[in-house]
Amino acid sequence: MQSEDDMHDANDIDSLDDDFYSGETEDAPLDYYSDYDDEADDYFEEADRIESRRPEQNFTILKESDIKQRQEEDVTRVATVLSISRIFASILLRYYNWSVSRVHDAWFADEEQVRKSVGLLEKPIVQHDNNTRELTCGICFENYPRARIEMASCGHPYCISCWEGYISTSISDGPGCLMLRCPDPTCGAAVGQDMISLLKSDEDKQKYARYLLRSYIEDNKKSKWCPAPGCECAVTFDAVSVGNYDVSCLCSYSFCWNCTEEAHRPVDCGTVAKWILKNSAESENMNWILANSKPCPKCKRPIEKNQGCMHMTCTPPCKYEFCWLCLGVWSDHGERTGGFYACNRYETAKQEGVYDDTERRREMAKNSLERYTHYYERWASNQSSRQKALADLQQMQTVHIEKLSDIQCQPESQLKFITEAWLQIIECRRVLKWTYAYGFYLPEHELAKKQFFEYLQGEAESGLERLHQCAEKELQPFLCADEPSREFNDFRTKLAGLTSVTRNYFENLVRALENGLSDVDSNGASFSRATSSKNAAGSSKGRSGRVKGTFRTSMSSRMNDDSHWCCEHCTYANVKSATTCQMCYQQRR
Repeated sequence: MQSEDDMHDANDIDSLDDDFYSGETEDAPLDYYSDYDDEADDYFEEADRIESRRPEQNFTILKESDIKQRQEEDVTRVATVLSISRIFASILLRYYNWSVSRVHDAWFADEEQVRKSVGLLEKPIVQHDNNTRELTCGICFENYPRARIEMASCGHPYCISCWEGYISTSISDGPGCLMLRCPDPTCGAAVGQDMISLLKSDEDKQKYARYLLRSYIEDNKKSKWCPAPGCECAVTFDAVSVGNYDVSCLCSYSFCWNCTEEAHRPVDCGTVAKWILKNSAESENMNWILANSKPCPKCKRPIEKNQGCMHMTCTPPCKYEFCWLCLGVWSDHGERTGGFYACNRYETAKQEGVYDDTERRREMAKNSLERYTHYYERWASNQSSRQKALADLQQMQTVHIEKLSDIQCQPESQLKFITEAWLQIIECRRVLKWTYAYGFYLPEHELAKKQFFEYLQGEAESGLERLHQCAEKELQPFLCADEPSREFNDFRTKLAGLTSVTRNYFENLVRALENGLSDVDSNGASFSRATSSKNAAGSSKGRSGRVKGTFRTSMSSRMNDDSHWCCEHCTYANVKSATTCQMCYQQRR
């Protein structure tokens, strides 16, 4: 039993815990977390606002059990409406790609034609006398007792052994076994699932069941398997949202419903296909060879010069010696032609225009390669950062959240803002990655659109870097702390605010790209006005060509609604009653 002192100590600890959560300890003033409730209310109001702003999910994730349930429900519905057996209903649905409406339409339009096409016979073709004790198998031509003979709806008799061999061979050949017909070449009667029960092999039965399950997804135009390796889930696309085909599976993999590539909104499927092909094609290898090598004048093999003098010797068996600049035989070169590091002949010929076409081709190839490398490196870098963020999120959810909850003495439900920040980072990295593919194919002559695009991309990228820095670096001191910190609530406000601001930036970027950068007119007037606004303000940021001014004002004004207003400086969505921005503290204009 506990002593009286122990009981007092326990009560003291309990009261200390109560005092800590209420802010009433001797060491901490009463208002230690006095402003937390207001901040929490603002945070959860912001979360509710974000949730209501998200588009309605237009897809459904199906596990294997869900697929089986839907399949059984469809079979039952058809069997009930058409007053046929479940075996026949299943055959009908497979024939019409599991479309219940198509089955109903075809059946009620011309039942006799449907039966003929599918192989559902109303009465047997071959009649047998019930008094006959033995029947002859139509495959092995042996006589068997009636108990050893099985027939499809047509009545053609086959022994169980021949049925097993016929069905087993069909299953081994693939999913075509689902539309199996009578072995008689002149008969088109369908063979149903009831015949599969005759098989002795459990392996064949499992294969058939697997084919049947997969056919429900693969034959249905509104459903697809998740393309992630090892994932067993399927996705049904319930409605087509304008331009948005991105779906997210339970395995956390996101992909495009239209092309089944990785989710790539706001870039269209055509651009993604061209970009992936370019990354895997040999065209860039040829560009590199053209830009960084010259052909040997004798054997024509490409040679790269990465250091040393102009005296080149081709590899065996050629061994031809020549000048790198003019490609002339080296025996004609020496001190009189400029020595080992120059070539007077080349300079003279170049001035006369002899090498203009060759040099122009090489320069164009070099510029093309440098441009592609610029976009590809940033595309790949954001992909790498996204993979790292996914790993960090996994670590956060499995380890750090629980640890932080213990250190800061706050329930895990109040730390969801950290998870939401990481999810936002992952999504933004994905969007930012594909914007580089978009930028690569943006026509060079559309200067205004290109500058507008780079402005939006730069603002979004800058906001993302601030958010990523805050979530990755500024959280670490709180994870290493030994006790609750007064600064944690400030960190909460900052991270939640940066998450909201970054989301706004990327919503602007996605909206603009999906609209084809239509905010910029063809003659570039919009960009000129923005440039003037930026020069008047005397501020600049980011890469060359990115400006602040009219763009942000016009975009933020479109985001206003009845209950919020967007700050012109940081695009943070503030409640309507606020007169200053809660993120950057600028006055509302």
